[in-house]
Amino acid sequence: MGIREVATEAYREALPALAASVVGGLLAGVVLGGMRAELRAVAGLLVLVPALLATRGSVYGSFGARVSTGLHQGLVDHRNWLSDERLRRAALAALANGVAASAFAAVLAYLVLASLGAPVAPLPLLVGIALLAGLLSGTALTAVVVLVVFAGYRRGYNPDTLVGPIVTTTGDVFGMLFLLIAVRTTLAVAGVLGGGA
Repeated sequence: MGIREVATEAYREALPALAASVVGGLLAGVVLGGMRAELRAVAGLLVLVPALLATRGSVYGSFGARVSTGLHQGLVDHRNWLSDERLRRAALAALANGVAASAFAAVLAYLVLASLGAPVAPLPLLVGIALLAGLLSGTALTAVVVLVVFAGYRRGYNPDTLVGPIVTTTGDVFGMLFLLIAVRTTLAVAGVLGGGA
């Protein structure tokens, strides 16, 4: 296969995923633009947003790369992947890492903002939001990564080409959507607990 054929194949595989990534980024921006009330209600939340989104890309991009490598090396069976114990353990590890990294980002954001004397929400509120958002978006991202990698592999696509753009897109969209849900849920719970005190 010549250079031209390799380049054509690479573009054929990557362009749809990259186009989806651009659309997903715009959708995530729309969700962020609609979060004005939540950003005002939770001081420091805007500082936390980039850290949470970066966490999604790092953790689940790594997970997708491991799954892809497992497929290439024959360590993961693409026919019986639903019952693959190695895949199940990797998915649970990615989810645990994503939730832990979200909590760490919340604590770090709180400490940095507090040390700068900037307005910041109480630490339990920020951590609660980050944990819930991390759990919800992590569950969705784990499912999407596994489904896309195996579906692409069966159709003859290189999963390595799909993982980056798909994780970026779904991480941004699900990350912002579930962050909004987490903020509203956590504020509602805090309001109920505060009102009952």
